[in-house]
Amino acid sequence: MCGVCGEIRWDGGAADVGAVTRMTGAMASRGPDDEGVVAHGPVALGHRRLSIIDLSTRGAQPMVDSELALTLVFNGCIYNYPELREELQGAGYRFFSTADSEVVIKAFHHWGARCVDRFKGMFAFAVVDHDSGVVTLARDRLGIKPLYLAAAPGRLRFASTVRALLDAGGVDTELDRHALHHYLTFHSVVPPPRTIYRGVRKLPPATVRVIQPDGAYADTVYWTAGFGRDPDKASWSKGDWQTALMDALRTAVRRRMIADVPVGVLLSGGIDSSIVVALLAEQGQRGLATFSIGFDSADGESGDEYLYSDLIAKTFDTDHHKIHIDGSRLVPAVPKTIAAMSEPMVSHDCVAFYLLSAEVSKSVKVVQSGQGADEILAGYDWYPPLATVAREQTTEAYAKVFFDRSHDDVLSILAPEYGIDDDVSCRFAAEHQAAPGAESAVDAALRLDTQVMLVDDPVKRVDTMTMAWGLEARVPFLDHDFVELAAACPPGLKLASGGKGVLKEASRALLPSEVIDRTKGHFLVPGIRHLHGEVLEMVRDALTNDAARRRGLYRADVVANLLAAPNETRTTLGSNALWQLAVLEMWLQSMEG
Repeated sequence: MCGVCGEIRWDGGAADVGAVTRMTGAMASRGPDDEGVVAHGPVALGHRRLSIIDLSTRGAQPMVDSELALTLVFNGCIYNYPELREELQGAGYRFFSTADSEVVIKAFHHWGARCVDRFKGMFAFAVVDHDSGVVTLARDRLGIKPLYLAAAPGRLRFASTVRALLDAGGVDTELDRHALHHYLTFHSVVPPPRTIYRGVRKLPPATVRVIQPDGAYADTVYWTAGFGRDPDKASWSKGDWQTALMDALRTAVRRRMIADVPVGVLLSGGIDSSIVVALLAEQGQRGLATFSIGFDSADGESGDEYLYSDLIAKTFDTDHHKIHIDGSRLVPAVPKTIAAMSEPMVSHDCVAFYLLSAEVSKSVKVVQSGQGADEILAGYDWYPPLATVAREQTTEAYAKVFFDRSHDDVLSILAPEYGIDDDVSCRFAAEHQAAPGAESAVDAALRLDTQVMLVDDPVKRVDTMTMAWGLEARVPFLDHDFVELAAACPPGLKLASGGKGVLKEASRALLPSEVIDRTKGHFLVPGIRHLHGEVLEMVRDALTNDAARRRGLYRADVVANLLAAPNETRTTLGSNALWQLAVLEMWLQSMEG
């Protein structure tokens, strides 16, 4: 897990090493162990290293393989790299390190850009072929690792964070009005390739981009999950599905223990992270480090789930770390959390992940996490209402239960110069959900959430907040073999028992019933969900200061009304509407600082 960046030029000039050095420096938190910059004519690459596999200098990056005339920068982990290494050795390749990054560079040479088909893991990488001048960029199937792009005449820069691109300079920071519409509609998710900035784009998940020396490029989407029924599994019973999914998850969890440093688990007390702990215990892990976080209660709402995380820690005899954050630590963390975001994220638990990661990184460098299960296995409450909806009415029904607000409401919030006539968010969802390959309304909703919402909300949240503290998070529920199997599972099995029914039943032999049958919890931070005191004043200042007035993003009367009643207006999914507006403005101000 690291930070990568680079510049590619096709205007006849040499790459700007100073700009790449600035980008590398901006990502120090993602790779506190080492850094490096390599330039070769029109291409320069930068890397920040978090040493997880092969801790020696032989695994340093940028990795130059002079024999193959390739240079690599790589972020992530290839969990099946030992098997691939053995296969490549059989094909005659010689290795100078034991790093998974060297396996990537050899695999690229042997199989070309389609080497990604063989990788089981999370990754974003760039490979330079010095003989041909071709540069290849790639991103993993579920978009766990980010890759942002900033183009200008004659060049392209890329980096793991938006901040790095801004520090390099020359980025068009005009706001993308389509992205603003998505942010205010699609629960703050901005689908790729857009970002809030007009001059910053992101490589979509499961995409390989091959860039020629003259700047021409071609994208290949190399993977997608099929949300239809598999004829070979038509005779499967409920028990068959439970067994198959749990076996796939066992494999996913085992894969994610590969490291040359200890691996812990973020244990929220919910069923997802609890299953990860249970499966690791089943596989013989002893003294597993687990971590839970809690906050002070606010407005009658509890800020912790210690009852359940303590139960799991006791059941499986883990080395449990219970971290409590009082209000005095919460307030200073808010602006730091927002500054750490590569894109504005409205979820209240961003601050929780930021503070949790700060503490966990003092003990371990790698953790497994339960993120993704709700999107993969229909754990959210907006899925059941879709079960009786006709396939052709998917988007209309989905918008009612998921979208934060209607197109007209978006226009009533934004200042006129930021509004657009087209309801681009509804159109995006409709086009995605109307595409063939998803049999029912539930399948179509799960496909959209798996391929888009999951990537640019919970997955991005976990990556951003953990990497702010040099902590690598691995997500077994997003193992692509598990995702493919779950996508083919009949929706009724997933919707059972209030959501994730097939997982709940499969886990009964592993987990205490109190955890399986509990009311679904959330990683809440009551002090943000219910705005008051110093956090409210922070929000008020951000929305009314000189920077906000100059930008004029929102209608003044809307902001005034929300500030007068800061906790009354909620989005469809229960988020604080004032907080959503404030996060965007606070983020923009942090990027300008």
